[in-house]
Amino acid sequence: MTSRADPPPPQDGGKLSHNIMHFARVLRDAGLPVGPGKVLAAVEAVAAVGLRSRADLYWALHAVFVNRRDQRDVFDQAFHIFWRNPDLLKRMMSMMLPTLKTDSEDDKPKVSHRVAEAVAKNRMNEDAMMPEPEEDDRIELDAALTHSDRDVLAEKDFETMTADEFAKARQAIARLRLAFKPVPTRRFAADPRGHRADLRASLREAAKRPDGVWQLKRRKHRRSPPPVVVLCDISGSMDRYARMMLHFLHALTSDRDRVHSFLFGTRLTNITRLLRQKDPDVAVDRASKAVEDWAGGTRIGGCLENFNKDWSRRVLGQNPIVLLITDGLDREGGDGLEGAMDRLHRSCRKLIWLNPLLRFDGYEPRATGARTMIRHVDAFRPVHNLTSLMQLAEVLIADEHGSPMREMNEWRQKAA
Repeated sequence: MTSRADPPPPQDGGKLSHNIMHFARVLRDAGLPVGPGKVLAAVEAVAAVGLRSRADLYWALHAVFVNRRDQRDVFDQAFHIFWRNPDLLKRMMSMMLPTLKTDSEDDKPKVSHRVAEAVAKNRMNEDAMMPEPEEDDRIELDAALTHSDRDVLAEKDFETMTADEFAKARQAIARLRLAFKPVPTRRFAADPRGHRADLRASLREAAKRPDGVWQLKRRKHRRSPPPVVVLCDISGSMDRYARMMLHFLHALTSDRDRVHSFLFGTRLTNITRLLRQKDPDVAVDRASKAVEDWAGGTRIGGCLENFNKDWSRRVLGQNPIVLLITDGLDREGGDGLEGAMDRLHRSCRKLIWLNPLLRFDGYEPRATGARTMIRHVDAFRPVHNLTSLMQLAEVLIADEHGSPMREMNEWRQKAA
């Protein structure tokens, strides 16, 4: 019987095991959760399946290293680059080296920056450990252009970040604190300059004064930040930003009380309790596993109708601020979206739409769903980099009749 600690030796004398180990390092550097246990399991899977074809190797490693849908693209690109797909290998090298763009490059397959950086890093590590190869077979990769300082990182799009930049962005989001404008609540607090008389406190004070001389007690409404409800789109068009948005939701949940988080694609999923886990990576991993429609279609109208029906009375009762994170692309053409958006807008203090498509200059809400949504929101902001998240605080503390309202009137005119 073969044990996991001592996998069966491959037929090539050990080279395949080493290649699988280096391939696992590439996946780990690209952001996939790969540990020593999965490396051993991959060696066992390849030994059990055999190497009758390239497809056998692909699916044996896929079964071990891929656990979620959002990991498929990274694994697929890393596999074809590492195991020598010439087209993707050339594309990766063009991303790592300063070259001129030609017209034919648009037809080439697109490679993730995280995968390209991970493969380049693995190759440089191998070059440092192995003897100098012959000049004809030698491939040199210059990764100097992948460095990004703090200012560049703040302005860089989440979609184009490398694995190292993605990790730094997550750390910056974990430290992010949004300032919410305090609002009056239904409860009162004692205040000598309050606008309301506190009769109970005044009577208690009078009972303590046998001489009959006492001062009228006053009170005022307590002020506290409003609750926050977040509705985040995790459909296929939002897949590039969904995982970063989960880290943003975790930071928001850890920063304050009364935060309710929901994910939607073709169905609505409540992940509020899952994000209360202290470790952000564990919280995000649990939340992503709880979603059954990750990177699928989009039913914005249907999901908002379900939210209004099943959750609005529970989470909108205290007049919260609602953050709606979506690109507005609805596969049902906005069916049922008008009524759902109208009810949601009437049930909250402020409805803020965060759209990653605003990163493009000249964007206009021309899609049917986008034109419908723009009529029922109080603010319309981008959410594609760290700067856009930090600028969100300006909208949260802004006056309802200030500049955001003038901006919304301009957007509604464009959508008309």
